[in-house]
Amino acid sequence: MEVKEIKTENNSALVSAGGTEREVRLDLVDEMPEIGDYVLVHAGYALHRIDEQTARETLELLEEIFGNEIS
Repeated sequence: MEVKEIKTENNSALVSAGGTEREVRLDLVDEMPEIGDYVLVHAGYALHRIDEQTARETLELLEEIFGNEIS
């Protein structure tokens, strides 16, 4: 998911993908993201920061698998 906003007061971020936005915690992320970065999210936590190319490739694969646009 793409980081849209970072909320330092509660160590969270607003992230989005495929028109879905949600707030996730940053307590477990391996490298602190910045706005515009991409993160892998699970169970409400950002776990891993990934580069834009990897994120786009992953989103394209998911679109192929699920047959709808999710990016």
